[in-house]
Amino acid sequence: MGFPFYIAKRYLRTSSKNNAINIITGIASGGVIVGAMALFVVLSVFSGLKDFSLSFSNDFDPDLKIIPKHGKSFLISDEQKQKIKSIKDIAFYSKIIEEKVLFLYKGKEQVADIKGVDSQYNLVNNVQKTLYQGQWLAPKTPQVVIGNGITQKLSLGLFDMNNAFEIFVPKPGKGAISNPESAFNKSNLVPIGIYAISEELDSKYVFADLELTQELLEFKPNQITGIEIKLDYTANEKKVMEELNTIFGGNVVVKNRAQLNDSLHKMLNSENTAIYLIFTLVIILTLFTLAGAIIMMILDKKDNLKTLFSLGTPIRDIQKIFLLQGTLLTVFGGVLGLILGAIIVLIQQYFKVVMITESLPYPVIFNLQNVMIVFTTIVVLGFLASLIASSRVSKKLFD
Repeated sequence: MGFPFYIAKRYLRTSSKNNAINIITGIASGGVIVGAMALFVVLSVFSGLKDFSLSFSNDFDPDLKIIPKHGKSFLISDEQKQKIKSIKDIAFYSKIIEEKVLFLYKGKEQVADIKGVDSQYNLVNNVQKTLYQGQWLAPKTPQVVIGNGITQKLSLGLFDMNNAFEIFVPKPGKGAISNPESAFNKSNLVPIGIYAISEELDSKYVFADLELTQELLEFKPNQITGIEIKLDYTANEKKVMEELNTIFGGNVVVKNRAQLNDSLHKMLNSENTAIYLIFTLVIILTLFTLAGAIIMMILDKKDNLKTLFSLGTPIRDIQKIFLLQGTLLTVFGGVLGLILGAIIVLIQQYFKVVMITESLPYPVIFNLQNVMIVFTTIVVLGFLASLIASSRVSKKLFD
């Protein structure tokens, strides 16, 4: 490998007497640099957009969520509560109830989910920091916190004592409804806070006290629809999920944050893969130029190669010269492209040059995973292009 590597380095450093070969080699090198830079910048931008998209759900979704395997609700015993508390990897947990109900305000109707939460809820989720008006509800009160989308649809304001914000919950039971007024449990609520996360979530939930929600749904004191859990930062997520399934005897489903947003993660991953494949195709087309430049170099150095062959250099070693030359050119071009791409990404990340709005910079994230993906892609494709081109060296070339 030493002799082919030495010759490959010399060919890489020196220019050819044929100006056309120098131009084609320069174009190939520039294509590798630009391709690596563009792929890294695009992957960094998409990483930023992915993180930005998931930040909305991360503020709302817990690390783990327990939901019933069958039906809408399940019972939790005092023993099970104690066992959950005894799991060291669990920092906090909160009991919740979710159900679709009807809200009425000034003659306007809105169907949304009431989410009954206990006093531990703010320790599990970051919803309270999304409040842009008012405050969080107090336990054991008719106070509620409403999404911005619901308030806009109902034209609802906070602390409106002149107009009642009513909730109507269908009573459990079977058979036909004989008296519509007796078919619902209803109550007057007091909106004291408005949250804003995303358009979808802002129109979905009204947060209320857990005990009030249990009363409206005619649930038992230990009857809930889910448990949301915040893990310790050193927690073994898989182990905790197994322990929780054991505690509830397999009658529940335990989901992590990614599983709670399964469709969103699949969509983002599919888009990321599609973008990567599109830019990889562009790099492949660019590397055709590299292969062409190596073939022209082989023809240009034909007399020198014939001399090496006559002196006893094996065909395989002569092929290695051009394989190494193309690979080295790809490595250097890829590294230079990554450096330029990293500079662009870091400038945007720290100085926020490109803005989406006046207050929102275009999100980008510099991470080593993207560096490895781009470098590996460039080197592997460059190696393959060089391998194909170097295979043109054969005994027939010297006949």
